[in-house]
Amino acid sequence: MTAENESKEIPMVHLTINNIPIEVPQGTKIMQAAAKLGIDIPHLCYHEDQRIKAHCRLCSVEVVGKRRLLAACSTEVWEGMEVHTDTQIVRDTQVSILQLMLANHHRDCLSCPRNQNCDLQRLCSRFNILESPLPSVVKEEPRIETNPSIVRDPAKCIRCGRCIRACKDVQGIAALTYAGRSSDIVVTTAFNKPMEATDCILCGQCSLVCPTGAIVEKDDTTKVLDALQDPQKHVIVQVAPSVRVALGDAFGLEPGAIVTGQMVTALKLLGFDRVFDTNFGADLTIMEEGAEFLDRLQNGGLLPMMTSCSPGWVNYMEKHFPDCIGHLSSAKSPMSMFGAIAKTYYAEKADIDVKDIVTVSVMPCTAKKFEAARPEMGRNGQQDVDIVLTTRELIKLIKYVGLRLRQLPESGFDSPLGLATGAGAIFGATGGVMEAALRTVYEKLTGQTLEKLEFTEVRGFEGIKECAIDINGRTIRICVAHTLRNARRIMEQVQQGTSPYDFIEIMACPGGCIGGGGQPIGTTNAIRKKRMAALYEIDRSLPLRKSHDNPEIQTLYKEFLGEPLGEKAHELLHTTYHKVSKPYEF
Repeated sequence: MTAENESKEIPMVHLTINNIPIEVPQGTKIMQAAAKLGIDIPHLCYHEDQRIKAHCRLCSVEVVGKRRLLAACSTEVWEGMEVHTDTQIVRDTQVSILQLMLANHHRDCLSCPRNQNCDLQRLCSRFNILESPLPSVVKEEPRIETNPSIVRDPAKCIRCGRCIRACKDVQGIAALTYAGRSSDIVVTTAFNKPMEATDCILCGQCSLVCPTGAIVEKDDTTKVLDALQDPQKHVIVQVAPSVRVALGDAFGLEPGAIVTGQMVTALKLLGFDRVFDTNFGADLTIMEEGAEFLDRLQNGGLLPMMTSCSPGWVNYMEKHFPDCIGHLSSAKSPMSMFGAIAKTYYAEKADIDVKDIVTVSVMPCTAKKFEAARPEMGRNGQQDVDIVLTTRELIKLIKYVGLRLRQLPESGFDSPLGLATGAGAIFGATGGVMEAALRTVYEKLTGQTLEKLEFTEVRGFEGIKECAIDINGRTIRICVAHTLRNARRIMEQVQQGTSPYDFIEIMACPGGCIGGGGQPIGTTNAIRKKRMAALYEIDRSLPLRKSHDNPEIQTLYKEFLGEPLGEKAHELLHTTYHKVSKPYEF
C-alpha cells in the first residue's frame, strides 16, 4: 500500500436512524452509529473490547427493505440505510428475548452478588418486565466455590459468550467453552472440572465481563466485618496503587479519578486500626528485585529474569511453562512482601502479638486471593495476608456503611508502612514495574543520579513493548508484555533459548493491574487507559520517585532487614515456585 493510499480518508456513509439523519465512516456498525445520536440499543453479548458474537439478538433493529430484523452489533451501515430501533416488532422481539432468558435464570436478585449492577436486571427494568409469563426451566445447579478466587453460578449464566472470549481471545487460555447443543448448551470448563483444575489461572477477566452473576469474585467482606468487630484483633489494611484510580467509578466520578485521600478516610471510618500503602511494598519489591537482577547480570545468573508480582502470570508459568520457572524473580509481590513485614517488623514496632494482627489487602485482582492462600506465603502456620478484597468488595463495604466517597475529606496513610514513592505508584500499569526497576538499577549500576526518570519506551497500551537501554556502557535489553496471549509469544522464545532479552515484565491482565479482574464492572480498554494516565500523574506529583530514596524503606533495612538479598530479606521477601502437578487444596 502506498503512502498516498494510506493517507486517503475513509468514505462517509449517510443514513437515518429513527428518522434522524447521520453521517458516519464506512464500516461503522449500526450500534455505534446509534450511539453517536445518543440512542442506546439494548445488548448483552456485545462488548466493545471483544469481537462480534451476535448471539443474543437483543440488539435487533428494523431496516427498511429487509424482510427480517438485523443485529445492530454486527451489521455495517450503508448509504441511504433507514434504521428503526423502536418499532413494535423490534420491541416485541426484545421483550420476548428477555422473557426467554428469565425463564432460564434464577431470579433471586436481592441475594445475588450483582444485584443493582447486572446488565440483565437493568434491561428488565428498562423494558418494565416485572415477571416472565413463561414457566421456569432453570436447572438447579449448585454454586461452584472450590477455590479462593472465583465463584461460578451456572443457573445465572445467559450463554452470552463474553467470558469465553475474554479467556480465549485476551488470555489465550480457553479454560471456558460451550458444551451441549440447542437448548441444552452451557458455558463450562473442560469435563466440567473446577476452574483451578483446568488451565485457568484465576485472573478473573471472565468475571469482569460477565453481564450477570454467573461468574463473580469470592466474597470475603463478611470476614473483614467480623474482624473489625473483634476487640481482640488489630486489623490493618494495605491498598494497591490501581485501586485509588478505579474506586471512584462506582461513586459517579470520571474514570481515572484519583481518590487516594478519600479512600484512606473511608477505610479509617470502616474501622481499620491502620491504613497502609501497598506502594510501600512496591518500593520494597524494587529493592529486592532490582538487586536480584543486578546480581544475575553481573555474576552470570539465569537470564532473562522475569518479574513475579502478577499472580495470574505466576500461575500461568507454573501450569504452562514449568521448565522456565527459574527465570522468574524469587522476589515476592508487593502485597506478599508487605504482609511478611507487617507480621514481623510492624508487629515488633507496634508491640502487638502477631496472632492478634489481621492483615487485609485491597487488590484489583482475583488471583491475589489465591496468592495469599499459597502455603509459601506464610510461616509458623499463619498466612502473611489473612484476607484479600477486590476493588469491587471494597465498594460494597463503603456502600454498606453508607459513606459518600465524593464528600469525604482526605486523609494520609499511616506510618511506618505508608510512605511510598512514585515508582511504587506506577506498578499498577503495564510497564510500570520495569520503569520503577530501571530507575533504581540505573543508579545502583552507575553510581550516578538519574535525571530523566521517565522511561517512555515501556509505557503505553501496546501488547508487547521492547527496547534496549544503555546503562554505563552496557546494553540492557528489556521487554514488557500484558495479557497472557502476548506472554506466550515471549515465553516460547525463552523456552527455545532464543530470547534476546535481559529483563522481562509480564502482567496477566490487559493494561496491568489497572485492568485487573477485581476492578469495577464496566471496565473497558478506554477506561484502563485513563487509569494508566492517572497513575503516571500520581508519580509526577510526588516528591520522591525512586524506590531506594524512600526513607521508610531505608529505615526498614537499617533496623531490620540488613541489606537487599541478605539472609533476613531472603527469608521474608523471597519465595520459590514449582510445577503444578495437581491443584492446591483449599
